[in-house]
Amino acid sequence: MEPICATGVAARLRSEWDRSEGIGQNHKALKFLGQDFESLRASCLQSRRLFEDETFPAQPSSLGFKELAPGSAKTRGVRWMRPTEFCDDPHFIVDGATRTDICQGALGDCWLLAAIACLTLNEPLLHRVVPHGQSFHYQYAGIFHFQFWQFGDWVDVVIDDRLPVRDGKLLFVHSDEGAEFWSALVEKAYAKLNGCYEALSGGCTSEGFEDFTGGVTEMYELRKAPPNLFSIIRRAVERGSLLGCSIDITSFFDMEAVTFKKLVKGHAYSVTGVDEVEFRGNLTKLIRIRNPWGEVEWTGAWSDESREWSGINPALRSRLHNRAEDGEFWMSFSDFLKEFSRLEICNLTADALQSSELKKWNSSLYTGEWRRGSTAGGCRNYPATFWINPQYKIMLKDPDTEGQDGCSFLVALMQKNRRQLRREGKDMETIGFAIYEVPLQFLGMAGVHLKRDFFLTNTSSARSELFINLREVSSRFCLPAGEYIIVPSTFEPQKEGDFVLRVFSEKAADSQELDDELTADLPEEDALPESEIDEGFKALFAKLAGKDMEIDVPKLQMILNRVISKHKDLKTDGFGKEACRCMISLMDTSGCGRLGLTDFHVLWEKIKRYLTIFREFDLDKSGTMSSYEMRLALESAGFKLTNNLFQLIILRYAKPDLNVDFDNFVTCLIRLESMFKTFRTMDTDADGVVTFNFIQWISLTMFT
Repeated sequence: MEPICATGVAARLRSEWDRSEGIGQNHKALKFLGQDFESLRASCLQSRRLFEDETFPAQPSSLGFKELAPGSAKTRGVRWMRPTEFCDDPHFIVDGATRTDICQGALGDCWLLAAIACLTLNEPLLHRVVPHGQSFHYQYAGIFHFQFWQFGDWVDVVIDDRLPVRDGKLLFVHSDEGAEFWSALVEKAYAKLNGCYEALSGGCTSEGFEDFTGGVTEMYELRKAPPNLFSIIRRAVERGSLLGCSIDITSFFDMEAVTFKKLVKGHAYSVTGVDEVEFRGNLTKLIRIRNPWGEVEWTGAWSDESREWSGINPALRSRLHNRAEDGEFWMSFSDFLKEFSRLEICNLTADALQSSELKKWNSSLYTGEWRRGSTAGGCRNYPATFWINPQYKIMLKDPDTEGQDGCSFLVALMQKNRRQLRREGKDMETIGFAIYEVPLQFLGMAGVHLKRDFFLTNTSSARSELFINLREVSSRFCLPAGEYIIVPSTFEPQKEGDFVLRVFSEKAADSQELDDELTADLPEEDALPESEIDEGFKALFAKLAGKDMEIDVPKLQMILNRVISKHKDLKTDGFGKEACRCMISLMDTSGCGRLGLTDFHVLWEKIKRYLTIFREFDLDKSGTMSSYEMRLALESAGFKLTNNLFQLIILRYAKPDLNVDFDNFVTCLIRLESMFKTFRTMDTDADGVVTFNFIQWISLTMFT
């Protein structure tokens, strides 16, 4: 078997420590690719040279891999230029960032630009993404930086200001004013974060919303809009929440098709305001929409040139009415519900939108993994493996209102880093989740990973509306107070991916990952005195051990492989020298690297016990053990392991088809026992903590 890289495990542990110290929050953002903006800028200013970013070079590969691939029609004639090279007086931001600073170019990222446009309506929020103090005139060194939320962490992305230009104009997003470049630089930084510009093509506005805020998005299908949706939108606008809307397409030919009244299908718009006006004796609800193209506006009722404006109070008309062809327009709320298909609202402070009072959600965030053979169990359609998925518990304590039993909460499951994988031909996995009520015997317990029998005999209390190939699947629920288990999964088993699970509840609620506690319940295996060992075994040992009456690594390897070859029901490649060395180091009580009669007898009985367990849990009698059978077998042998440790075991001991043969099963158990016994020996005060100096650490790891 290939060894597992310890440095990867160490990096993961270090990341967990950093997170516990607050690194990854907006004020302590992670440095993307290790680049520090302040030190890089200072170095450039000192050397009087403009920054050139080698990690996202001004080359065709940074544009894309298919439609924007090197040599493609869309990239012909493109040059990378700094604003100072094609603009007489470039500015970072002029008179504050506004919605008209964001006009779409030749990239299908209207979803992203709609989110950026909404960002300009909330200045404190904008400057979390676009840090202060950046300019083309003060301390200019061709370097800029921006911050984005990525799957639970804020990351600081450094770029140079070389932008793709054709015929003297920006190829992608640009400002209506022409000499303002903050939006183009934000787009470049986000492209770098995702691998290239083309990786940004196509998406949901909610994705941009969440990456600019760390908020959580709710989606409304407007054909099934709740009766209080207008008040929900108004409260969301008042709180600075980000809102986006779009019109579904029915075929590929609908994409960006313009309707009779100049709305664009399959295109992401942002909602920038709502109001109510008295018109013909009645209150009329209005909603303001922006098209990131900066043009092509609604021509129906309440559009820029419509006659409805002449029928309202002149002062109100002066405040609301805007005749500029800037992509922003008003329409009646009733027309909005008819014409648009979907509304997305990103709750920045996670307020409970279904309540008339402003209340903050209680929130929890967990990062997890689906790995082949260990934690990628697929959905409930696959009962043999569904239980191996990660499991999380939420404890709903208080109903939303007194006298009622319902507790509202939101579950959002997001898969990580899928845009970066597009270059490799990979796309979003199909994901979803199911929610189960905790059985009575496990109430209040955390160290329990529920097994297959539970899911075979219990139905879910709730689940995500769909399993779908979006970055995030989220649903709002209302369940009676109690304890529930959330099981996130891909639709099919053995699909790998990383994910973030977020749980938001209206009232205080606790949540935690459900995982087996790391324990080893090892049977007593006292060495028998020689006088009590069976005479037949003594004779066998004498024959095998030779005249020195000891068994070393080569002899042990020969013995085990000779014995195992007689068991035709077992599939094995045979025991290797490393496995035999591990066995001897565990059983060697003399420290000489060889086994005498009593030590060998203990090992022999141990292997016989492992053989019994292996056959018991080889449920399909294949001669090998599947990964999910392996976890049950390990528990039967006395070992309860966390998901992360089990992932490492499968990586180390399973074959490419994810099956474990007998020799690797025995080797795994021997190594686990050795590690547990070594730690217990070192943990003299039994507090679960052992301290090593460097020499002790190296000596111990080389030995085990």
